[in-house]
Amino acid sequence: MNERERFISENIGLVHSCAARFKNRGIEYEDLFSAGCIGLIKAYDRFDKSLGYKFSTYAVPLILGEIKGLFRSGGAVKVSRRLKELSLKIIREQQRFTAENGESPTVTQLSAILGESEELITQAISSSVQVLSLSAYDDDENGRELDLPVESHDIPLTEILSLRQAISELSEDDRKLIKLRYFKNKTQSQTAQELHMTQVQVSRREKKIMAAIREKLTV
Repeated sequence: MNERERFISENIGLVHSCAARFKNRGIEYEDLFSAGCIGLIKAYDRFDKSLGYKFSTYAVPLILGEIKGLFRSGGAVKVSRRLKELSLKIIREQQRFTAENGESPTVTQLSAILGESEELITQAISSSVQVLSLSAYDDDENGRELDLPVESHDIPLTEILSLRQAISELSEDDRKLIKLRYFKNKTQSQTAQELHMTQVQVSRREKKIMAAIREKLTV
């Protein structure tokens, strides 16, 4: 996974946070998420670190803009025939590459193999990806999906209070990790630096915290 892919993956929570604001308003969540991903990709490609503000500050308006565009157009994200065909080629190439090399190809490698731009490759992948929950990164939880509700006006007060209660019962270090990741929109790498951990340690600890929170919310 190259830097671009890693950064976008670590900030995918921004898309879920934005998409959650528009749930139950007539457009499927999958379409809201897909539009938001386009906004996130645009934000990464256009972001200028020298301006001095946080990536999330710049990205959120672009993500929301793409999502709101769905309501203006009155429909789902339109996926062109070419994009659909390219997504099928990508799937076949990923399978071939993985079988031969023991690992999945990066966007850069797929771009070189298929002769398409990295942006088009990313769009094709996004158009065929199943929507993930805010915390569905569960390689060792027997395939179970781990959801963390996002605080928004659409969520009942009782759920917000339950979430806050579950977070308050965490240890001080775990609360700090959750605060950095989901309330300050820090990436795993940024969180690792602040907590003097490695990115891998943050990822593993985050999975365990999310599982604990979900268990408390579903009791």
